[in-house]
Amino acid sequence: MNWTIHQTITIKQLRVDSVSNSSVLQIGSAGSIRSLSQLYNTGGFTGPAAQLGQENPLSFVPLPNPS
Repeated sequence: MNWTIHQTITIKQLRVDSVSNSSVLQIGSAGSIRSLSQLYNTGGFTGPAAQLGQENPLSFVPLPNPS
């Protein structure tokens, strides 16, 4: 089956606040979307991160109750 798609897309402003792993931004039509995952060591780390202990508790930000 063949598809012919004619479309016009006008974007005056596009704002993307964040991009994370598994993010897909699609404008228009696509025959297929292939996933791609890449992992980079931009900090130059050579070993695993230290484990959390009692001397380094997590700091939580208080959030308001849902309304």
